Amino acid sequence: MTQDNNNGSDARRVDSEQIDLIDIVVQLWRGKVTIGICIIVAILVAAGYLFIAKEKWTSTAIISQPDTAQIATYSNALNILYGTTAPNVSDLQTRVVDRFNSAFSALAESLNNQEKPEKLTIEPVVKTEKVPLQITYQGQTAEGAQQQLAKYIQQVDEQIAKEIDVDLKDNIALQIDTLGDSLKTQEKVAQEQKDLRIKQIQEALKFAEQANITKPQVQQTQDVTQDTMFLLGSDALNSMIQNESTRPLVFSPAYFQTKQTLLDIQNLKIDPTTIHAYRYVMKPDLPVYRDSPKRALTLVLAVLLGGMIGAGVVLGRNAIRSYRPKQ
Repeated sequence: MTQDNNNGSDARRVDSEQIDLIDIVVQLWRGKVTIGICIIVAILVAAGYLFIAKEKWTSTAIISQPDTAQIATYSNALNILYGTTAPNVSDLQTRVVDRFNSAFSALAESLNNQEKPEKLTIEPVVKTEKVPLQITYQGQTAEGAQQQLAKYIQQVDEQIAKEIDVDLKDNIALQIDTLGDSLKTQEKVAQEQKDLRIKQIQEALKFAEQANITKPQVQQTQDVTQDTMFLLGSDALNSMIQNESTRPLVFSPAYFQTKQTLLDIQNLKIDPTTIHAYRYVMKPDLPVYRDSPKRALTLVLAVLLGGMIGAGVVLGRNAIRSYRPKQ
């Protein structure tokens, strides 16, 4: 008997739940006009938003370190300036692209801090590798985003080239001063050596005159030392003094190597337009799909939101009507 009562109670509960669901569906169907109006209003609002909302398009470019030819001027200049101590091409490629990355990051930060921020980003394609680098720019039109991204890349590239040009000119001026000082020092040392040689011959001449030696007293001149130079005789010593006075300075091979390096540096000409800090892997693309607003997604959300609001209005209104008689 108890079991039958429980079964009857469960059946009534199920029937009650089914009746409630059906009632909700019926209420919604009867209020379909209200729901439809809410959906239409939501669609109109979404359409207005789509009409006034600013479009956002993202152009993307991928760059890597420059080719050897793109930094050949820079590399050759450093080789002339520093010789064997100059960095190799691989190191220069890494340094230049790192310099480009830093300058571009600074530009992106400054653009983001403007009154009207611009979204410009640069980051490695592979997080664990320095290159290649992916650069993106978000604009209001597809063409505008593409052109502006190419403009910013060229702007930073020209900035790096000018900075390198300034650095090279500073280094050239420094090296010219250093090599010039080195040549002056070597010339001074050579002059002092010449003066010392003349003094030594003059001292030997005094001894020869005091000893009344006018003719050479030795057969082999290569055996003559500083102490025995007077044995060459006063005639020979006078002739040597005259020759030494007019004789040009004697320099070591290092002097001429220094002079050649100085001439190479003085004739060094840098053209910043031939220096580039990057190489395109992918040029700025023309975006096909805009980032926002998404028309299809916006309209779908408008329909769903309008339907939910309409259903809430219908159910709420019916609930209020059915609640008043009970009071």
